[in-house]
Amino acid sequence: MEKKPTEVNLTSMTEFTLLGFSDYPNLQIFLFVIFFFVYVIILMGNGIIVFITKVDQTLQTPMYFFLSNFSFLEICFVSATLPRMLTNLWTQKRNISLFACATQMGFVLMLGNIECFLLTVMAYDRYVAICSPLHYPLVMNYKVCVQLVAACWITGVPVEIGQTCQIFSLPFCVSNQINHFFCDIPPLLKLACGDTFLNEMLVFTVAVLFVMIPFLLILGSYSKIISTILRLPSTTGRIKAFSTCSSHVIVVAMFFGSAIITYLRPKSKHSSRTDKFLSLFYTIVTPMFNPMIYTLRNKDAMIALRKLLP
Repeated sequence: MEKKPTEVNLTSMTEFTLLGFSDYPNLQIFLFVIFFFVYVIILMGNGIIVFITKVDQTLQTPMYFFLSNFSFLEICFVSATLPRMLTNLWTQKRNISLFACATQMGFVLMLGNIECFLLTVMAYDRYVAICSPLHYPLVMNYKVCVQLVAACWITGVPVEIGQTCQIFSLPFCVSNQINHFFCDIPPLLKLACGDTFLNEMLVFTVAVLFVMIPFLLILGSYSKIISTILRLPSTTGRIKAFSTCSSHVIVVAMFFGSAIITYLRPKSKHSSRTDKFLSLFYTIVTPMFNPMIYTLRNKDAMIALRKLLP
């Protein structure tokens, strides 16, 4: 049986080392340039969506209100990980203090939960719009929209603060090297000494409540939506109804697919390389493609965007 490293008191551990992509020493500058431009694209793309949904009167609808909040969330989400990763790639100084690591994890988990809830609310908006169009203006009035968004931003915060505190209350072993590009739960649990079964079960439970249940609610909404669309007499009507949902479906598949595999697959299936790839997908790739998916596939957004161009 493999012997674990000697356990040390958590108070003696003042910092970790984020290994990130250090296993590719000859690609550090190249990766910095790539991720820097990706960050700029994310900030500009999502920022433009926030801007046009605020200034264009034709986009003052619940769907674009939620999209604006979602784009702002994507900016916050990617800003919790990418600046630190860019700094590490540029300076090659990969140390991160215990407090900074806990803070980063807390924000990533909280913002990830908010994204799950907001995508669920956006699915509910499409459900009401397509399945109950006559009641849509009444059901999805401005007050309700604000309350739904506020609930998304508030609900997961205390849970994830508690989970972060619980993870960082664990005693860690001698190694302080986190084989990841940000402080995430799976690589940190690998550094913990002793039996972490209860901690892993708590992570699994929270993932089911805040990832799997929202995903199932979205699937339920879309089963109703598809059933309603297929009953529409006009082919043009069916195509138009599907087009209003397609962008959201693509984003849901990209985000939830990678998040569910990351946090709900068995510990025996975890590998550092796979974890990094999946994390890149839901923390960076989805925010990058979000503006393209929603603008290029949306006629109203494209018209509003052209109005801004000289």
